[in-house]
Amino acid sequence: MSDLSTTRRDFLKSAAAVATAVTLSARSYGRVIGANDRINVGVIGCGSRGRGDLMTGLHRWDQELNAEIVAVCDVWRQRREEAAAMARDWYGREPRQCVSYREVMDMSDVDAVMIASPDHLHTLHLEAAARAGKHAYCEKPLAKDMEGLRRAVDAVRESGVVVQVGTQLRSLPTMTGAREVVRSGVLGTIARVEQCRNDPRPYWYSRLADAKEEDVDWKEFLNGLPGWPFRPDVFTGWYGYREFSDGAVPGFGSHYIDLVHYLTGAKIPESAVCLGGVYTWKDEHEFTCPDCVQALWTYPEGFLVAYSTNFGNGSGDTFRLFGNNAMMNLDEYFGSADKLYVTQEGAGKPDGRVKDRMPIPEVPMPDHMENWLRCVRENKTPHASIDDGYAHAVAVIMAMMAFDSGRRMVYNPQTREVTPG
Repeated sequence: MSDLSTTRRDFLKSAAAVATAVTLSARSYGRVIGANDRINVGVIGCGSRGRGDLMTGLHRWDQELNAEIVAVCDVWRQRREEAAAMARDWYGREPRQCVSYREVMDMSDVDAVMIASPDHLHTLHLEAAARAGKHAYCEKPLAKDMEGLRRAVDAVRESGVVVQVGTQLRSLPTMTGAREVVRSGVLGTIARVEQCRNDPRPYWYSRLADAKEEDVDWKEFLNGLPGWPFRPDVFTGWYGYREFSDGAVPGFGSHYIDLVHYLTGAKIPESAVCLGGVYTWKDEHEFTCPDCVQALWTYPEGFLVAYSTNFGNGSGDTFRLFGNNAMMNLDEYFGSADKLYVTQEGAGKPDGRVKDRMPIPEVPMPDHMENWLRCVRENKTPHASIDDGYAHAVAVIMAMMAFDSGRRMVYNPQTREVTPG
């Protein structure tokens, strides 16, 4: 048995205890943002998402909405310095560089944070932001476990900060158009939603890079959990290890589940089952996130959602809603609107409202980052609220608990707990 497998067991045994021990004192440091005040933003996590999506996304709106990145935080010196250089080029002054998120939370002039840290740190960083009175844009998934999810969501609700969750697909004009079509009733009774996202290989391979231990605060990355000795592939390829991420179900599936909720108006599934494993990509990295996985959820509204991913063959992507009057095809949701359509082909009770292939209209929507910045300034609820994030997080947590236990998991809305059932 490898040393990696041994340390992994020790890591998992202590993870829950350490997460429970983390406490944060409530503070009210939030600055009231005036109509003409600049929104000062800190970035927590300066990897590909933090720099390439969140920072660049904010930069598109920083002049119009008077926002500036004033602090960047990452445990890896290289990424931290790259992010700082981007901000310096944009704003003409040096942002503060931090290793620990705590430093950002202690900055009284930082109004908001963008959280793009590794998955296992999302709830910690979001809870800390809420208790420090800082608005947040938080990448999905919100959490890896129910306890952390409840703590973070409760802190956000108690503080009243504006939180936008990074499920930006719901802000696509095509998805809002699809939502209007679904809610018009033209599909009839929806019994099944099918989602499949495949790729030739797991996305965590593309994140592998050479990192030197002296450039990384490995202890801060582990967040107090007794873990492994530093390894570059574990640090840069964390997406592929269950200690830090749960793979495709929260990585891809949270987007799709969020869209199911957005399109149909459903909230939280009542049960979940999930199967899969590491079937194709077995090598020296010893990745533990499944490269082939199938999850099923049932909803109290009366339909089934199926999600699957196969890393080994990139063909066969689907996203479809099946009603007894018609079927909606969203397979190419990233493409042009003319490739998305509704058809009554195969319908059990076609009512004649759908002729041939009915196109899905585009409904203009604000950019996801723009929406967050405007809501921060106007103290409004953003398009992907903390409640929306809670709903999709519960779904993916249920699925991974079912994956680990081999049992059907159910959600209790009164206790906010997930248990076998």
